Amino acid sequence: MGNARNIVFWVVLFLLVVSLFNVFSSGTSSLQSTTQSYSDFIQAVENDEVQSVTLDGEKVFYTGTDSREYLTIRPDDAEVTALLIANDIPVTADAQEQSTFQAILLSLLPFLLLIGVWIYFMNRMQGGGRGGAMGFGKSKAKLLTEKHGRVTFDDVAGIDEAKEELQEIVEFLRNPQKFSRLGGKIPKGALLVGPPGTGKTLLARAIAGEAGVPFFTISGSDFVEMFVGVGASRVRDMFEQAKKNAPCIVFIDEIDAVGRARGQGYGGGNDEREQTLNQLLVEMDGFEANEGVIIVAATNRRDVLDPALLRPGRFDRQVTVPNPDIKGREKILAVHAKKTPLGPDVDLRIIARGSPGFSGADLANLVNEAALMAARVGRRFVTMVDFENAKDKVMMGAERRSMVLTPDQKEKTAYHEAGHAVVGLALPECDPVYKATIIPRGGALGMVVSLPEMDRLNWHKSECQQKLAMTMAGKAAEIIKYGADHVSNGPAGDIQQASQLARAMVLRWGMSDKIGNVDYSEAAEGYSGNTAGFSVSAQTKELIEEEVRNFIQEGYDTAYRILTEQNAEWERLAEGLLEYETLTGAEIQRVMKGEPPQGDGKEEEDTSVTHMPTVGKKAKPAAEEQPEEPKE
Repeated sequence: MGNARNIVFWVVLFLLVVSLFNVFSSGTSSLQSTTQSYSDFIQAVENDEVQSVTLDGEKVFYTGTDSREYLTIRPDDAEVTALLIANDIPVTADAQEQSTFQAILLSLLPFLLLIGVWIYFMNRMQGGGRGGAMGFGKSKAKLLTEKHGRVTFDDVAGIDEAKEELQEIVEFLRNPQKFSRLGGKIPKGALLVGPPGTGKTLLARAIAGEAGVPFFTISGSDFVEMFVGVGASRVRDMFEQAKKNAPCIVFIDEIDAVGRARGQGYGGGNDEREQTLNQLLVEMDGFEANEGVIIVAATNRRDVLDPALLRPGRFDRQVTVPNPDIKGREKILAVHAKKTPLGPDVDLRIIARGSPGFSGADLANLVNEAALMAARVGRRFVTMVDFENAKDKVMMGAERRSMVLTPDQKEKTAYHEAGHAVVGLALPECDPVYKATIIPRGGALGMVVSLPEMDRLNWHKSECQQKLAMTMAGKAAEIIKYGADHVSNGPAGDIQQASQLARAMVLRWGMSDKIGNVDYSEAAEGYSGNTAGFSVSAQTKELIEEEVRNFIQEGYDTAYRILTEQNAEWERLAEGLLEYETLTGAEIQRVMKGEPPQGDGKEEEDTSVTHMPTVGKKAKPAAEEQPEEPKE
């Protein structure tokens, strides 16, 4: 129907253009001719002043002996042809069918114009284009047939368990009889859950690429509109398109935008978003079966999704896509480095060891930054130095060497960061110190970088207490060196980090004997204005704050004691930072012993773990990763 309307519209438009062209062309020829009376024309013929004549119905065009064009209108009863032949004047005549057609077309022109405009607007309103006046109820899902840039499981690395979970979906799309003959039913939906940047969207595209089926992609926010019922209409239209292309995969990214638990909005009313969710629930598992249509959705907020979405029959399979471990990071780096010429000194395993907590997107950005740094200095391939510099830039921020620091500011920064490093090296359960610098990076004037020796999965109370000591070492160093009256605002970031860690220990992790094994995190959120939090007594609040303060104070006291006992090592390290500005882990230990740093410490650096920023902020703190609550 839509194609017929388009054909009629273009035919009418063509006729209008032709008629207008004829009108203007005839009008132009008439304007170029001089109009004369019929008696003057007869007089000119009798006086041999006419060279040639063209008859066009009642119009007579003739060329005079002066080479000018003339036009006259003959009467109906005039015999012009005989007169012209008698005077030996050449005569030509135009066909009258064309003039009749033009006359009819000109008479119908207004009606044809109105019909054409009406057809055009009706075509737009009925959804001839999905962006038409009535097209907002159509699905915005894009169909990717993967003709170019096809993604397969070979392009997805570091999440082997997630790939294995989804292999059955690929097998079903390739060979559905393999499962149906045994009475098995493939899951209708797979929910990919994981932090941002872990490759959930890439994994969904790989499923479609491996199975070789159409792949519809849409964002959860594309369903939400200000008009009531539009979201539900788009859901219906999306499933209709999917059924026409079955077997296929429909990928809904960020499904939490439309799949949040119902009844949680303002007033608990049934708003447009909830109607969209209701329609999605019906389409996924209603009375009508959607054979061959598999829904794959991605989110990093599984906790806010409606329980009805997660029950069997809808999203039967929930696949966790976590941040990769060291082996996974090495594989991901190898995938992203395929098109990057690497130098002979590049060891991807060392880079993987030095990037704990990195997601796949972070690693892709790391490889890209290293390539840009190598190109900036004109190298033909990327070296290990480029990767190290890129890692520092990604995790600590770009160097701000243009910032002018006074000698006093540099000295305070050096003693502050040296305090972090000395305490971190003195406490056995702290992550090994990898690098210390007093070069401003990002929003920090200095930084100490420490690394876990392996991927950290959980935190113990003793580790948290020693981390608090290392975090508070910067303030303890300033007080020991300059006195309590001359402490700066440099430890502001350290205090913020220590407070977050101590509150997590008390409120969520049950590491306080006085508070006990009660989760007070919702109550803490309630204090800050979240109505979801439950109320607690004033006595409990005081006890919580007292325990938080005690944990932080214990950490500060430990740092103060270590810096007092190792004052000579601390002083030597601060002086070394003032001289060299940046020291690696091996160089830090040599400087603390009173030895000069040897070169750039590459021989030790290769055997040490590379870095992840944890402590050592100065002035405006840069972003730092905090330990998260272990997930069950």
